[in-house]
Formats: sequence, C-alpha cells, structure tokens
Amino acid sequence: MRYPKLRELREAIKALIKGPYTSKFPYQPHTPYERFRGRPEYHQDDCMGCTACVNVCPSDALSFEDKIENGKGKRILKHRVDLCVFCGQCQANCPTEKGIVLSREFDLATTEKREELQQQIEKELVLCDCCGEIIAPYDQILWVAKRLGPLTFSNTSLMLFYLRNLVLALKEKPAPKEEQEFVRSDRIKILCPRCRREAVLKS
Repeated sequence: MRYPKLRELREAIKALIKGPYTSKFPYQPHTPYERFRGRPEYHQDDCMGCTACVNVCPSDALSFEDKIENGKGKRILKHRVDLCVFCGQCQANCPTEKGIVLSREFDLATTEKREELQQQIEKELVLCDCCGEIIAPYDQILWVAKRLGPLTFSNTSLMLFYLRNLVLALKEKPAPKEEQEFVRSDRIKILCPRCRREAVLKS
C-alpha cells in the first residue's frame, strides 16, 4: 500500500480547515471576472446599425432586416442568445467599439421558447431623395460625417445630410425619376450610388 505524499496531505488538511474552493452559486450570487465574456448586448445610443457585427458572427446569432413603410425606412437588428457562442467578434469589430458589448451576464438558463431568447433594436434608415432606395442608417452617416470633419462638405450628399441634421436644410420627399430626366439641381440631393451616377451623366 502506497502512503499519500506530504503535499497531498497538506492539501487535504487545508481543504478541511478552509472549506471547499468551489463557488456557492446559485445559493449565493456570483460575480464573474471583469473580462468575462457573457451575453452580448446592443446599446441603442452607441450602435449605428452598420451590420458589421452581423457580417463577422460565425454562428449566425446576429441578423438584420430592412423595412420601408410610408416613405420611412428602419433597420431591425436581432441577437439570438440560443445561437451565440460568446466569441466576442461582434464587439471586437464594432466601429464605435460600444454598439454591442459583451456583458458579464452568464445565468441564461430558461424554459421559454427559443424565439423569445433574443434582443432587438431599431435604427432609422436614410432613403434616396430620387428613388427611395436605402442608402445607410441615419446614425451611420452622421458618424461618418463627424469623423470626416470639414471633408464632409466635399460630398454633396454628406453635406446636405449634415445640414438637415442641423435643421439648416429642408427635407424633400422622394420623387421617382423614371419618367423625367435628371437635371443639374438633382446633384444637390441625398442620392444612392445609382441615382448619383445618372444625375452626373445626364445633367
């Protein structure tokens, strides 16, 4: 019979005196480490709706849907906890670095339906003044304009968007250009790439 080593005896005695090393959760609350990768959460004010997080998600836990109703567009971004692998790619690739952040929430066990295990936010979309097609989320264009600073005024669409945001320019309703030709004044509008090309070529 082999006798236990002195180190093993020391550890056994320490365990008897100090008690178990394991956490007492769920009977007592547990606080994860500061860098713990828990449930990702969208932050409405910091997210600009660019869908960078959706493009890098390896498990397709993130998705988005664009809707246009009555001349107004919105983008719905969804996160499904039941599909998430908590890899942190969404947070690492977020341009604002705060749009979606991994929280320290870890107790996600539930008996509810899988469809209810999700979070979603909505972002306003900017539509083309001529054809009404989607250009980009409102917050994303504003973020780009602020990053460019004075260079914003080198692009007519960005310039006009920035002035409208400051309530220094009027917002026009989209007017389809299928039947009438583009004129030179159409270049001073918020246009999608296709309409901008047509306006430059035909004006």
